[in-house]
Amino acid sequence: MKKFTILLSTMLIYAALGYSQVAINMDGAAPDNSAILDLTSTNKGFLLPRMTTVQISGISAPAAGLLVYNTDSSDFYGYNGSKWMSLWNTGDTLADWYCGNPIVDFRDGQSYATVQIGTQCWMAENLNIGTMINSSSSQINNGTIEKYCFSDNTSNCDTYGGLYQWNEAMQYVTTTGTQGICPDGWHFPTDDEWKTMEMYLGMSQTEADATGWRGTDEGGKLKEAGTAHWNTATGATNSSGFTGLPGGYWYSGGLFLNLTYQAHFWTSNENGSYAWSRALFYSNAQIDHSSFHKNYGFSVRCIKD
Repeated sequence: MKKFTILLSTMLIYAALGYSQVAINMDGAAPDNSAILDLTSTNKGFLLPRMTTVQISGISAPAAGLLVYNTDSSDFYGYNGSKWMSLWNTGDTLADWYCGNPIVDFRDGQSYATVQIGTQCWMAENLNIGTMINSSSSQINNGTIEKYCFSDNTSNCDTYGGLYQWNEAMQYVTTTGTQGICPDGWHFPTDDEWKTMEMYLGMSQTEADATGWRGTDEGGKLKEAGTAHWNTATGATNSSGFTGLPGGYWYSGGLFLNLTYQAHFWTSNENGSYAWSRALFYSNAQIDHSSFHKNYGFSVRCIKD
């Protein structure tokens, strides 16, 4: 802030003295005649404002020629008077897509809502890709994405998404952050990515790193408000826009449990024959951080690459 104040003060002094140009680090030399601002350095660069796509899109009445750095796409964008254009990939514009717009999974044509939570872009719906198999069968590595629908009813998948065993959701690799069954451009969130979101919602690092029920009201910020899908929604505000739904879970042997009462989400981090997960309960405003056997069938949320 001090450096910015000094720079601003220097520019105001120049303006007051009638100068139309500013030179910085020029050792007394005059700025180039063609430049209003002439910066010289042999060991530092010029850093433009860095913003997410949503923040860029929220700039009111941008001036033609305005430049920013897009932290979502790791690219420079300029406003050409009518739209934001990528400076490195000239065919890309912000009108193409930004977080908060729905995405279409071209594998099956299904559309999913998305939401920006801090620096992350999450799906705001449970993933529902694959072919439903009977609850008495195990999902296997056969080249086909398989899912369970609660009570073997496809309408439950339409509402709450599919339920997936961990290996199926990971597509039979163990690399954290892999794409798994997520659409192109998205991946299976890591345990740390969940923690990043939880801390943005209010947890401390110590709370996020703990196991069991943690935090205060962060789970309520993730749960869909009201009782359209939750039996009861203690503390539910959905202030994050995550819209967590209680899809229940599948248990070995073909049992379905706790639809409308519990939401369970896999992470891509394994823990031996178990894997780390998150849970939201109807009666609790916190978030559970536990590991379960990989044979459980849980919901999946994807996060943008």
